[in-house]
Amino acid sequence: MIKVDLKGTVKEFEAGVSAAEVAKSIGMGLYKSACAAKVDGQVCDLRTVLDKDCALEILTFADEEGKHAFWHTAAHVMAQAIQHLYPEAHFGIGPALESGWYYDIGGVKSFTPDQFAGIEAEMKKIAKADLPVEKRIITVEEGRQIFAGQPYKLELLEEYAEKGWELSVYQQGDFVDLCAGPHLMSTGAVKAVKLTQATSAYWRGDSNRDSLCRMYGIAFPKASELEEYLKQQEEALKRDHNKIGRELEYFTTVDVIGQGLPVMLPNGARAIQLLQRWVEDTEQKRGYLLTKTPLMAKRDLYKISGHWDHYLDGMFILGDPHDETKECFALRPMTCPFQYQVYLNRKRSYRDLPMRLGETSTLFRNEDSGEMHGLIRVRQFTISEGHIVLRPDQLEEEFRGCLELAKEMLDTLGLGEDVSYRFSQWDPNRKDKYEGTAEQWEEAQGLMKKILDHLGLDYKVGIDEAAFYGPKLDIQIKNVFGKEDTLITIQIDMLLAQKFGMTYVGEDGQEHTPYIIHRTSIGCYERTLALLLEKYAGALPTWLMPTQVEIIPITERQHAYARELHNKLEAAGIRVDTDYRSEKMGYKIREAQLKKIPYMLVVGDKEMEEGLVAVRARKEEKGGVMTPDAFIGQILTEIATKER
Repeated sequence: MIKVDLKGTVKEFEAGVSAAEVAKSIGMGLYKSACAAKVDGQVCDLRTVLDKDCALEILTFADEEGKHAFWHTAAHVMAQAIQHLYPEAHFGIGPALESGWYYDIGGVKSFTPDQFAGIEAEMKKIAKADLPVEKRIITVEEGRQIFAGQPYKLELLEEYAEKGWELSVYQQGDFVDLCAGPHLMSTGAVKAVKLTQATSAYWRGDSNRDSLCRMYGIAFPKASELEEYLKQQEEALKRDHNKIGRELEYFTTVDVIGQGLPVMLPNGARAIQLLQRWVEDTEQKRGYLLTKTPLMAKRDLYKISGHWDHYLDGMFILGDPHDETKECFALRPMTCPFQYQVYLNRKRSYRDLPMRLGETSTLFRNEDSGEMHGLIRVRQFTISEGHIVLRPDQLEEEFRGCLELAKEMLDTLGLGEDVSYRFSQWDPNRKDKYEGTAEQWEEAQGLMKKILDHLGLDYKVGIDEAAFYGPKLDIQIKNVFGKEDTLITIQIDMLLAQKFGMTYVGEDGQEHTPYIIHRTSIGCYERTLALLLEKYAGALPTWLMPTQVEIIPITERQHAYARELHNKLEAAGIRVDTDYRSEKMGYKIREAQLKKIPYMLVVGDKEMEEGLVAVRARKEEKGGVMTPDAFIGQILTEIATKER
């Protein structure tokens, strides 16, 4: 017999019982809604056999990991449906996402929305058949037979075998996939499905490889849940920064410039400038030294840092990276090795530490074309990047300062309530991905855990999410569609200082190696602007609006008074525009409202004669008739306090 701890209640079962059988013993309701299990903290199939004492949690669709297993199975159902309808299809990878899944498919032309209904109908047939989903471990030779004619699967099979990974397949009816799982017990639960879009993506994210069709979908256990989701998505579309940002002329994209390379229009450029000035001024008050470093460097620099070995595929290379006889450069994907040169400019003492270096950095990352999304995921972006070189005894205080700064930024912008925290750690089973020894990683992660616990931070742990040189705290946020991205990161680095020969003379007169904190205070400016446009549906707080006031003279008679007001507001530092067009007042007001301008000053004969302004505000309580000076005082206070 074995003891199974079910969230504090311990029950005994015969060794060899499956997680599914345990769920059934608790109640058929739980068994029918179960999607996966968690055994001693590790997510696994319900078919997992329990052969020793353990802690067991049954995961349903209400749990994040349960949704993941449900959507992963739905991805297989979609692939099986496509295999039935388009037998020439070649399958790549089909992971579950935070919301739904995608599957990369080659051998066919890109699917169009008019083909979605047929695939959905076939998926429903597979669900109705309630096919058992079965897992088995295979050999390389078996895999070569199973996936004959599937080049992408064969490539993955050989790669996994070379790495010594366990080779497992999941089969449902006539469909077999190379997959680690976990999955549902059968296809019957995947009843309410919707294919959402089809895009293109290069195989393995390599522009020199095949272009595949990336099919996205979503599924739920009940049709009512799908209907509710689709309603939420319809509302999200109204707030999508891709829509709002283009309509309000914050940014545009141009085919001949390239995907993931947005052009910031005057409104967007102004909003980012305002954010940047605020961040730089705030960091200066916190003791940061401003740096400005090159946008590219020779491969030699990236070889020292380790980015050449661990991040080459994500970099834009100028020259042949494999020809050591010729000079080769790369656009920078991060600033750290550049800023270290500031520290290395002269010998440092313990009295120089902490040294806080900050930079508004333009970075370049060769993102997968299928991942591009408006301003949220781009190939060139600007970031509030900084590095703190410090003594070990200063680590907790400086880490706390980084977190406090990030929280100050988030709260000021109104995003603080929307974020979550992830303690991103290494995976000791993937030593090829990380540098340093297990002891160094345990020390760094132990220090970070101690700091986070001292700060009382509510966080989740993300295994295999660390940077290659150290653990990090990722501040996560979701866009209107529920897709999660990292907005701000704070990392502890105990490795790179030694690689670059960074030392300081301690109180003992000896040389010591410092620690480094890599951090951002607001993250990527483009991503932040996108999230703000979505949160406020384009009506950004007044201090961030490119145009804060629109003056609307009713007739030409008030033009001189309007110009006088315009000059007065502009002299006070207010961003103002005046609509002198000979259009009807109602039309001009509606246009200003559509532009989300915080204040309109309507002036007619009465206002002109009495030296007043009629204020129409986004917030009604701030409107009314008042003197220009009273209005200026009101808006300047709102701007200075960064009122939301």
